Amino acid sequence: MVVPGVEPLEFQVGDQVMLKVSPWKGVVHFGAKGKLAPRYVGPFERTQRIGPVAYRLRLPEERSGVHDVFHVSNLKRCLADESLIIPLEKIQVDEQLHFIEEPVEIMDREVKRLKRSRIPFVKVCWNSKRGPEFT
Repeated sequence: MVVPGVEPLEFQVGDQVMLKVSPWKGVVHFGAKGKLAPRYVGPFERTQRIGPVAYRLRLPEERSGVHDVFHVSNLKRCLADESLIIPLEKIQVDEQLHFIEEPVEIMDREVKRLKRSRIPFVKVCWNSKRGPEFT
């Protein structure tokens, strides 16, 4: 439904969008269920505008059973930062499927005084799954 005076979201061909997953349909189509299930899945490429408020998305092969046309209210623009994308080959996990984070470099050292004691602080660069991370 188009509401007068309210501009619906518009996307261009090739835009990356996230698809809103309802909790019930998510169990059936996207394998997501429970409180910690993602509210959006994707990103997916928008391939065609079907009507004033409907878009066709390019879904992966494993989602071939899902209808590929969605209302604009179920889409959200994907604002992913390309520099933070890490190829799957670079991600290391151990036997328990825990991500392995290792220190890469010591960035800074500092000693703070607290009454009579000295507390050493070290700023370390880690190989994080989200990109370079400093602690």
